[in-house]
Amino acid sequence: MEFIKYKSTRGKESGVNASEAILKGLADDGGLFMPEKFPKFDFALEDLKGKRYQEVAYEVMKLLLSDYTKEELTDCIEKAYDEKFDTEEIAPLVKAGGAYFLELFHGDTIAFKDMALSILPHLLTTSAKKNGIKNKIVILTATSGDTGKAAMSGFCDVEGTGIIVFYPKDGVSNVQRLQMVTQKGDNTDVVAIHGNFDDAQSGVKKIFSDKDFAKKLSENGIQLSSANSINIGRLVPQIAYYVYAYVKLLETGDIAAGEKINVCVPTGNFGNILAAYIGKQMGLPVDKLICASNENKVLFDFFEHGVYDRNRKFVLTSSPSMDILISSNLERLIYLSCGSDGEYVSKLMKDLSAGGKYEVTKAMKDFMKDFIAGFADEKKNFEGIKSLYDSTGYIIDTHTGVAFSVYEDYKKATKDMTKTVIASTASPYKFADSVLEAIFGQKQDMGDFEVIDKLHEIGAPEIPKAILEIKDAKIRHTRECDSADMQKEVEDILFNNRR
Repeated sequence: MEFIKYKSTRGKESGVNASEAILKGLADDGGLFMPEKFPKFDFALEDLKGKRYQEVAYEVMKLLLSDYTKEELTDCIEKAYDEKFDTEEIAPLVKAGGAYFLELFHGDTIAFKDMALSILPHLLTTSAKKNGIKNKIVILTATSGDTGKAAMSGFCDVEGTGIIVFYPKDGVSNVQRLQMVTQKGDNTDVVAIHGNFDDAQSGVKKIFSDKDFAKKLSENGIQLSSANSINIGRLVPQIAYYVYAYVKLLETGDIAAGEKINVCVPTGNFGNILAAYIGKQMGLPVDKLICASNENKVLFDFFEHGVYDRNRKFVLTSSPSMDILISSNLERLIYLSCGSDGEYVSKLMKDLSAGGKYEVTKAMKDFMKDFIAGFADEKKNFEGIKSLYDSTGYIIDTHTGVAFSVYEDYKKATKDMTKTVIASTASPYKFADSVLEAIFGQKQDMGDFEVIDKLHEIGAPEIPKAILEIKDAKIRHTRECDSADMQKEVEDILFNNRR
């Protein structure tokens, strides 16, 4: 098996082992780690039929995490994908409305982030042991709603770690907020910021790039790492579920071996759809990658015109995990599209930082032709949720609704009837009020938990444990700050032990 090393998208760091890249999160030059080459599948997809999710995940992940032993990686996978998921399949594939919905929300926090954040703590602590790290590892992360809770759940009371999460105070659903502020664990801290997700994400990146602060932390036996999708340890596990979906389609006879599928993903930070793209580079028979945006359609405009421009009105929508104007993982695709020219990527990222925009060349745009972009506004999203419910009884959340609506538009425009997997990224219970509004055509005059009961009443499956747990849970985290003061908050938490 080939030994894969990692390098930075900005060109100044290379030859890094997977375990080191996971430990660091972000490269020293501010870039994101990428494999120096994509290994090809060393298995036939047909041979995975009948395998457990955990077994499929191992076959995929071993190719990219090649400095982990079989025992180490198997241990991480088995600890991650266990009874915390409410279905033995881990990621069921449901056929409805002419598409296949890959349900990625059966974990602890009922969102797709569980798929990667259940395993990241184990990959990280294994990395620390492998690399002789004695420091306390503090996870610093920004969230648009789901990453925060999933990361805290994963790292809760994990020895030798701490986690600090920043989220936009008015930019998450009430269920998302409650899941975070009631999180238990002596090593968890949550801070609401006055600003949007992009402010939180930029603030976290700034803290990571502050060399003086890193030195101060090191002198106190602390080092930072990331749980955001900028960490390659988040990206690699996501590839596995697209392979699993393909294998499931083979098992049911819905596709023949080697038949290409399309993948449609509701997209914010670009990590989830990028995982499908990497899967394609490794040998997964994928044709088109349909990138679905909400009204914050910065990615739609980028794929249409080749100009990435975040200088626009920020819209708060019913799909808050996609309310993002700086899609960090797009840097990885940009890097590939310019022939892995780290210096050029660095220039474009400086342009984005200084002026809020950059433009790619025609050759780079042509390189990205596998990606098809679409967007759905609130009206179209709600119409998609309702039409699917009315025709099939299947209930999807507002992020999956964006993807379904964009897919329907794509089919009408292209007449492409290739079988398509839609990444269903959150349980409808997580956004129950908006889902009910879509189905009934108006906002329901009910409390948070009444709408959850109503959703169950009209056909949603069993109410998840993650929802029941927050019903009477005690609020434990009340910190908030301006986005400019995020580093001060980190210092206060780490050095003054103030909660």
